[in-house]
Amino acid sequence: MKSDRLLSILLLLQTRGTVPAPELAERLEVSVRTIYRDVDALSAAGVPVYAERGRHGGITLLPGYRTDVTGLTADESRALFVLAAQGAHAALGLDAAIGSALRKVMAALPAPHRPAAELTSRRILVDSSRWTRGPGSGLPLDHLGTLQDAVFADLRVRVNYVHSGSESGRDYTLDPYGLVSKAGVWYLVADRDGEPKLFRADRVRSASLTDEAVRRRPGVELAEVWEALKQWVERRTGGIDVTARVRRDRYGRFLRLHGGAVTEIVEEDGADRGDGAEREAGEGRRGGDAEGTGEWVTVRLVVEERRAARVLLAFSDAVEVLSPPEIREELARAAAAVSALYEGPH
Repeated sequence: MKSDRLLSILLLLQTRGTVPAPELAERLEVSVRTIYRDVDALSAAGVPVYAERGRHGGITLLPGYRTDVTGLTADESRALFVLAAQGAHAALGLDAAIGSALRKVMAALPAPHRPAAELTSRRILVDSSRWTRGPGSGLPLDHLGTLQDAVFADLRVRVNYVHSGSESGRDYTLDPYGLVSKAGVWYLVADRDGEPKLFRADRVRSASLTDEAVRRRPGVELAEVWEALKQWVERRTGGIDVTARVRRDRYGRFLRLHGGAVTEIVEEDGADRGDGAEREAGEGRRGGDAEGTGEWVTVRLVVEERRAARVLLAFSDAVEVLSPPEIREELARAAAAVSALYEGPH
């Protein structure tokens, strides 16, 4: 459309100063005559653009002319600087390119929007890689907005937080460095009593801003704290490795609910079913079911504790844990308790 083409011409001229008309025509896939008509239209609209004749001539803007042709709002400018993890770009050899591109975008932003965009790049990170031992899938993010307000307002925040394996929450006053999205799970990175900690946003039961300025350690930035905490999480030995098979017709839903905990897809035809006594017990129980027919997908996942594996019972007979034995026993006890509850008199 003509309006898009006029905007493209103006952007190119702001970037390069002078561009030959044939080059503009080739880049915008129009004729040179159309380019000259577009230049006339820009000039009529008050843009100081003109054509210079000669070997080194072209279409040019009056020196020093700048305008906010991006039309970016403050929120849009901030959104551009929510950066993906370096690993995502490194895999394509684009680490240097993303940094260069963002510097150029920063230079082109309207001056009033630049501080907010720069602050966003320091307060928000997106890390798309999975944990070595992945956490669960997450609960509703009821208080993520309040945590974000604390991050950008540089205020301390009071939270009621439920730790893994606990049913009751604990109250903390935190000094936030920023928010991180790790494989789709949001975390608040904050100091608690001067020590760096990681708080899953979906475990925050309540959050409220204080009127106290944040008390970060001098010279410490989000990226530095996040890297240290990430390494600590990946080194710790907590969690239980579980091998399970999932019926293929329920596999999509399984991934939506528990994809964050999956560490490996073992085999997609159900042939890998554990070993030793586990395999013998499985064969005696399943008989001639879907073995080898492609109806099962075998995966490995991590659960934080034994009782946490009970969430897999929501899939009934569409998910079977193959190992370890203690998780099979835990699910068998839970299933027996439910069966006894419903078999008894009502």
